[in-house]
Amino acid sequence: MSLPIVFIDGDQGTTGLQIHARLRDRTDVQLLTLPAAERKDAARRADALNACDIAILCLPDAAAREAVGFIRNPAVRVIDASSAHRTQPDWVYGFPEMADGHARHIAHAKRVTNPGCYPTGAIGLLRPLLQAGLLPRDYPVSIHAVSGYSGGGRAAVDAFESGDAAANALPLQVYGLALEHKHVPEIRQHAGLAHRPFFVPAYGAYRQGIVLTIPIELRLLPAGVTGERLHACLAHHYADAHYVDVMPLADARAATHLDPQALNGTNDLRLGVFVNEDRGQVLLSAVFDNLGKGASGAAVQNLDLMLGARRAA
Repeated sequence: MSLPIVFIDGDQGTTGLQIHARLRDRTDVQLLTLPAAERKDAARRADALNACDIAILCLPDAAAREAVGFIRNPAVRVIDASSAHRTQPDWVYGFPEMADGHARHIAHAKRVTNPGCYPTGAIGLLRPLLQAGLLPRDYPVSIHAVSGYSGGGRAAVDAFESGDAAANALPLQVYGLALEHKHVPEIRQHAGLAHRPFFVPAYGAYRQGIVLTIPIELRLLPAGVTGERLHACLAHHYADAHYVDVMPLADARAATHLDPQALNGTNDLRLGVFVNEDRGQVLLSAVFDNLGKGASGAAVQNLDLMLGARRAA
């Protein structure tokens, strides 16, 4: 029996390189690669896209849409790591843990859209609470997140790591000041929010890792909802998830800080609930690798589901 053929279109970008590194030594897939001189040749890319079993697109949005248009072979399945299709109804959203049975939808899908890095943390925190009715759909959600500069892609990595740029890099760069970040519609749709969340992203002067936080006012929640109930909801939802864990409340009470780099190199997502019942306030947190669960790790997890291989949910 022949091995499934995987083609990474855009394997020289930040995400593509990471996916290639995760797959190159595996014996259960065959990687189809193009010579360097042919990587931007549309005809050669089209040939590869139609010759593989699963194509993983690690491209800018417009190029990802173009790549999908190249595919004529009805047997080819696609994982798109760009944001081009994340709110499209005919694509399956590639966050296996977000709902019961969702991993099965991914496993049988023809078209899977990989989640964005920030949405992974935001949706991971919000969706279970909204589904359980503990957080109202019209809650005025504010999301604050800091990512390593690799979240900006290959150009950002080159800029931060070149000599002059590295010497002059700001320790923190808040961006998205026009309040039109492309991840906002994705978060709203897949979390199940009635309104656009307020989203404040930033890059830190370190390579990778995300810490994302969402403040919650208990007085705005349904009567009887406490920080402990929010924690219990998340802990129950992710009880059987291999790659998502919820920090015990005792650990959260003892914590003094959150390290965005704590899970670098993994596909793990760690959620936290920090409670001050006296003040009626809760802080939800997510820590994960923007290049892991936020990008390449999630793509490989979805690939494994589609192949029926390894532990993938």
